[in-house]
Amino acid sequence: MGIVLSGDQYGKAENRVVRIVRDTPRHEIRDLNVGTALRGKFTEAYTDGDQGAVLPTDTQKQTCYAFAKEKGIASIEQYGLDLATHFVDTVDPVSGARIEIEEYAWQRVLVDGAEHDHTWVRRGQETRTADITVDESDGTRRTWVVGGFTGLTILKSTGSEFHGFPVDRYTVLEPTTDRVMATSLVAKWRFTTTDVDWDTVYDDVKQLMVEQFATLQSKALQQTLFAMGSAVLEAHPEIAEVRLSAPNKHHFVYDLAPFGLENNNEVFHADDRPYGLIQAAVSRDDAPDAGPAWEPQRSWLV
Repeated sequence: MGIVLSGDQYGKAENRVVRIVRDTPRHEIRDLNVGTALRGKFTEAYTDGDQGAVLPTDTQKQTCYAFAKEKGIASIEQYGLDLATHFVDTVDPVSGARIEIEEYAWQRVLVDGAEHDHTWVRRGQETRTADITVDESDGTRRTWVVGGFTGLTILKSTGSEFHGFPVDRYTVLEPTTDRVMATSLVAKWRFTTTDVDWDTVYDDVKQLMVEQFATLQSKALQQTLFAMGSAVLEAHPEIAEVRLSAPNKHHFVYDLAPFGLENNNEVFHADDRPYGLIQAAVSRDDAPDAGPAWEPQRSWLV
């Protein structure tokens, strides 16, 4: 029986890069968590300990910080493209580079009703993400960009149903035509081009998803996720596929009968676990090959 190295990559995780632009009295801030991963001709490093082809992970870290100054951070997608292209173009053994970025948003403090020029508080629930892959392992340069966010907690107090499901002797859940629906959404979307106004598209995709969640009379969270993905694809031809993961944050009507009180869907127990985990991938039927775009996410989906 032979034993071979069947896959590998290495890089620097959790690079906390904060870029403050001080060109004018009104400063700007971008706050990132950046991970790099390189793929290429590194077999001997694993089998023999030969580091002759291995660009140090410390060098990858230093490049992240240097590029924040040299290239700037107009958007996390463009910053990731700059980094991935640099590693593939300038490090000979590297045939592919993967950059994963989280961005933490900040909001300006108000002083006497006006925005302060250089003071912020953390803004928003969700964390914006971008995953960028540049690969030429087969001799052809290919690039994939995946935008997204994590941790968007959203709830509606009505407009959600769940009934008509199979019932067996272990089923105790009662069907309902009016329930609270809540989730902490993770979403990612794969672009077909890099000619994109990244920040504008991000804002619009998020708004489309929130609108679908709010307005659809939902018979299941599954239906809501499909509607979210479909709305994004219909509005944005530059997006090939949307992937969503949504834990069902259950809210159960609390029994107030022992206290002589009626509870008409007004008081709930919010139960954080166990929870249903609903996932969906929505794509165009002619979507181009995803290649390694979704790697190395921890689940098949997001």
